[in-house]
Amino acid sequence: MSEKEGKDVEPTPQAQTQVQTEVVVDDSSTVPSYSNFCRVTATPEEVILDFGLNPQPFATGRQEVRANQRLVMNFYTAKRLLTALGMTIQRHESTFGSIELDVRRRAAGVPQGFAQPGRVGPQGVVE
Repeated sequence: MSEKEGKDVEPTPQAQTQVQTEVVVDDSSTVPSYSNFCRVTATPEEVILDFGLNPQPFATGRQEVRANQRLVMNFYTAKRLLTALGMTIQRHESTFGSIELDVRRRAAGVPQGFAQPGRVGPQGVVE
């Protein structure tokens, strides 16, 4: 038995260096679709996201929405998605201002500092 057998060996500097992983996404065959509705359900093992188009999102009473996309993912992927969406929303709000979810507040008036004459609007159009 050699002297090194049975003893802990310090890893080399190359082994301690963390390898960066690059993910390249091929989206050339992706078909984009618009959604203004999302239902989130779950099982003990998976999160299920159903996306669809609600043609009358502000109507009252019973509304039928046809889900046209379903994403099923594990909870680890769902948590990474939550983090990525949170960072994206935070970056958007820091650039364009707070996103108001209450429709009544949005309809009541234009937020201060937005859509003023001479300002660049959300689509890059000078107003």
